[in-house]
Amino acid sequence: MSKWYEAITPEIEKFIAAQMMFFVATAPNSGRINLSPKGMDTFRVLSGKRVIYLDITGSGNETAAHLFENGRITIMFCAFDRTARIVRLYGRGRTIHPRDDSWREYLAMFPETPGVRQIMEIDIDSAMTSCGYAVPRLDHLTERDTLRKYWEKRSEADLDEYHRNKNTHSIDGLPTAIFADVSDGSK
Repeated sequence: MSKWYEAITPEIEKFIAAQMMFFVATAPNSGRINLSPKGMDTFRVLSGKRVIYLDITGSGNETAAHLFENGRITIMFCAFDRTARIVRLYGRGRTIHPRDDSWREYLAMFPETPGVRQIMEIDIDSAMTSCGYAVPRLDHLTERDTLRKYWEKRSEADLDEYHRNKNTHSIDGLPTAIFADVSDGSK
């Protein structure tokens, strides 16, 4: 049975820290829902009501566009080992870019990682645990290093060009604000 919480409890935080991957779900006001798997050492619980994750450059930037439009986000962790458990975090998020005041402080919380695009900061409205009895067990779950190796071979100029060519708008045409100063409302 599921159980609801107003914040991340110490038990939930411990469970989150033990997981190698998580899933991020967002949706625009109108358009496609996005669901993305995430891995590597990219998630941090700052408090019972706030989390961040390091967003590595990928082919799309749907999460940023959806957060820029409406802020809604759900994060899901599920155990693939003997533990049968799922944790969902519901909240409102925003993107943090190198131009933002908290960028350096947040970035310092993660190991050096090539291809960093932005950091997602999420205020937690609620957390939910559920059984996870239907989640399969996977032995020897290990990190895939393909994305890390891809960005290690490229320069900062390559990364900037990639962001400009592929990450400024969602697949539905929504702006991601990756290069915008959102404090003045520009898109």
